[in-house]
Amino acid sequence: MKYIPYETLIDFHREILAKAGLDSETNEAVTTGLCETSLRGVDSHGIRLLPHYTRSALSGRKNPKPNYSYTQKFPAFGALDADNTFGHAAGFKAIGYAMRMAKEFGIGAVAVSNSSHPGAMASFVLKAARDGYVAFAFTNADALLRSHGGQRAYFGTNPTCFAAPRIEEEPFCLDMAPTIFSWNKLLTYREKGEKLPGEYAADEHGIPTSDPDLARSILPIGTYKGYGLAAMGEVLCGVLTGMLFGRSIPAMFTTPMDQPRHLGQFYLVMRADICQPLTVFEERLQQMTDEVRQEPNLDGERVLLANDPQIEEAQRRKEEGIPVVDNLLEELRTLASDLSVDVTL
Repeated sequence: MKYIPYETLIDFHREILAKAGLDSETNEAVTTGLCETSLRGVDSHGIRLLPHYTRSALSGRKNPKPNYSYTQKFPAFGALDADNTFGHAAGFKAIGYAMRMAKEFGIGAVAVSNSSHPGAMASFVLKAARDGYVAFAFTNADALLRSHGGQRAYFGTNPTCFAAPRIEEEPFCLDMAPTIFSWNKLLTYREKGEKLPGEYAADEHGIPTSDPDLARSILPIGTYKGYGLAAMGEVLCGVLTGMLFGRSIPAMFTTPMDQPRHLGQFYLVMRADICQPLTVFEERLQQMTDEVRQEPNLDGERVLLANDPQIEEAQRRKEEGIPVVDNLLEELRTLASDLSVDVTL
């Protein structure tokens, strides 16, 4: 394992993605999304996806130079056709439109069509929250969450993401899939040849397993409740947007790389000063934050809020660098060699 400075990885991603044909706006969005995600410690959705994303641009699945189409039938609701570009680029574009509407009307929503998966969605809502807004983000994905009472998956690991500003520099942020485990994290266990830390997945018959090689779906959180959250995300991102949904969505890793996936996203942004001044909202959320952290703790445990571990990990990694395991490091170096990129890792 090697610890690589965040700035070095930013430069590396920009160079690789430029060679893959991404225009400057798309490049910056994907670079920011992947690197910030790894900085926050969410390695399953971070820089490990760069080789896959690069191949998807070179093979034609993702459009590296999108021609967006944005329409707005209503004052506070827009629709963005992302022209099959990278999900990160569509996400940052959509959250920007939603923020502009919210600034004028108090609320703004954008439904995104013809996207690809945007990875971890925290980067988009954090952008809004750092600017004083409250924001939600959703996306759908290929079928991986085992249906409640079923043998196989119908819905994807469709995440729910939310952020809000407070006095602290970093906002409150909840970014969660409706599954116990993410598929990307499961793949890291499969790559390492390690068992899952629990029976978080299910085999081809829907039976729980801790063997990542046998896994065909992932178990939902809270049984039918996690399954219900995934269904809600599918309504917002698949049904509402006119995109594919359920088992009709092409799989991320096994579908031919020249085939777009036609995913949807959905964003909702609100002003935090609707009921009270922004400073009062931020003070009250900070008060809640401080009170929660001071709650009585179990032995050996801490009472935390969502995003607390990621904030601490980001501070640590800014100082120590981002850990890159040996097999990923070799893959990134091979990618650099193939594309004649001379940034040294």
